[in-house]
Amino acid sequence: MDESIIGIIVAPIVIFMIFVAPIWLILHYRSKKHMSQGLSDDDYRTLQELADRAEVMADRIHTLEAILDAESSDWRSKV
Repeated sequence: MDESIIGIIVAPIVIFMIFVAPIWLILHYRSKKHMSQGLSDDDYRTLQELADRAEVMADRIHTLEAILDAESSDWRSKV
């Protein structure tokens, strides 16, 4: 009886170690290598474009707040 329990436990472990673990390790270290290389040129351009858009949006928000402050000084308390 003890041998059948050991066989039930050992079989999935062996299958895991032969098939799943090597694939898992290969994919894990491949993704680590990809992340350590940094941003690609396309990723960097996209990030720079998003940063530029965020800066423009911040300027627009500042302008809108200045207009609202001039026209209705208590608008912030209504929000």
